[in-house]
Amino acid sequence: MAYRQILAIVLFLCVFQFLDCTVSSAVEENGTVFVYGRAAVGTIDEDFICATLDWWPPEKCDYGSCSWDHASILNLDLNNVILQNAIKAFAPLKIRIGGTLQDIVIYETPDSKQPCLPFTKNSSILFGYTQGCLPMRRWDELNAFFRKTGTKVIFGLNALSGRSIKSNGEAIGAWNYTNAESFIRFTAENNYTIDGWELGNELCGSGVGARVGANQYAIDTINLRNIVNRVYKNVSPMPLVIGPGGFFEVDWFTEYLNKAENSLNATTRHIYDLGPGVDEHLIEKILNPSYLDQEAKSFRSLKNIIKNSSTKAVAWVGESGGAYNSGRNLVSNAFVYSFWYLDQLGMASLYDTKTYCRQSLIGGNYGLLNTTNFTPNPDYYSALIWRQLMGRKALFTTFSGTKKIRSYTHCARQSKGITVLLMNLDNTTTVVAKVELNNSFSLRHTKHMKSYKRASSQLFGGPNGVIQREEYHLTAKDGNLHSQTMLLNGNALQVNSMGDLPPIEPIHINSTEPITIAPYSIVFVHMRNVVVPACA
Repeated sequence: MAYRQILAIVLFLCVFQFLDCTVSSAVEENGTVFVYGRAAVGTIDEDFICATLDWWPPEKCDYGSCSWDHASILNLDLNNVILQNAIKAFAPLKIRIGGTLQDIVIYETPDSKQPCLPFTKNSSILFGYTQGCLPMRRWDELNAFFRKTGTKVIFGLNALSGRSIKSNGEAIGAWNYTNAESFIRFTAENNYTIDGWELGNELCGSGVGARVGANQYAIDTINLRNIVNRVYKNVSPMPLVIGPGGFFEVDWFTEYLNKAENSLNATTRHIYDLGPGVDEHLIEKILNPSYLDQEAKSFRSLKNIIKNSSTKAVAWVGESGGAYNSGRNLVSNAFVYSFWYLDQLGMASLYDTKTYCRQSLIGGNYGLLNTTNFTPNPDYYSALIWRQLMGRKALFTTFSGTKKIRSYTHCARQSKGITVLLMNLDNTTTVVAKVELNNSFSLRHTKHMKSYKRASSQLFGGPNGVIQREEYHLTAKDGNLHSQTMLLNGNALQVNSMGDLPPIEPIHINSTEPITIAPYSIVFVHMRNVVVPACA
């Protein structure tokens, strides 16, 4: 199909309001996507997509906005059909249970001597709440829910138990793991499957509210490993031991990983690179390629620390909400956030990050699901489409042309071909791009650009010699970046009255035509007929 014919179809759809056509005098620019397919540069877990469930009670408010409602581990409606279907669609979804209040939670195990009381707000104490408790009755309900939805559970343990906190936030003493070990035993004895036990939340480095030194944290991690080994000695596979679940600081992580030795399976860091949710310039940051590039430094540093240490641990992003303090309404739960979120997923993959946990599945203004009615926000669909199309192997990809295009490529999940992700951060320019597989190019995120020689690739024809690709064009309803409705190829993605998710269906395009990326749009391109050595 010729480009003029495609343009005519687009104009036809615009007339009938199937596509957002708010940019009437858009500029057109050509570009080229270069994909290096000889070998993968990063490999992600099969269940790379992960989301968090937090402990915050309804009283949790930020900047005058109370956005948590009943989204806590303790009060979430586990019978909600949309919630269940949203999780099942990932088959499976990793869920990390944790957050600030996990380090003041006790577990109501049979041998616990403390009363099981709920969190109570008290702004004069650490984290602003009194000690809370997880009733084992609720834990039973949660595990029935996890089993029903096929969830893979990562549970964050209280790492402050037994320690005293100095006025400067320094935590003194070793981890008292008595209650945690009792909880782990209860969980195992009831045949509740846990994929990983994570120690602590944001206590590493400078910490948030409190901090633990790297040497002591390593000792505590070794103790957790010993507990897991004892409790699960006859269980296979054994749950992962994960830590430290906090913000990345080079010196702290270097010492921790070397001293934790082989007790650790995954090292987790948190990312809130956009700053506070109250920041009125969040969208400017999200749409600024140079700003998005900044996080690559931390991805690269952690990768190098792991490579040069004695650890066998792999890198995870254990929690990432972009904008801290619950995000920002109509930004972190709107279409525009998918530019940041998908860019994070792509960048993390390049640097061999195995799992990426989004804060949150539900709760705050950054949930993948709406806090009150559970309907999916745009980022939910972005994550789901990523899950369906992007395979485990990440390939070097660069874009020649406007700097407003973000580009990532993976071996395809559904075929032996490739899937290219393209995002247009410009509000007026339509980019017409071709894909080339045989050119030398450099990885955008590396400080010192590295060139790579030609890699061979093959392109096979379909029926009657016609080669087609599948495209998924994501845009905001009415062209409004603040919209909470995402359009897929011009159609709104919405659950039906039964709580069923909409089908994720592509359009089919002749592969001889260039890829058209509209202003403020996201395009996944599945090229099942493209064969490169890395994906063969």
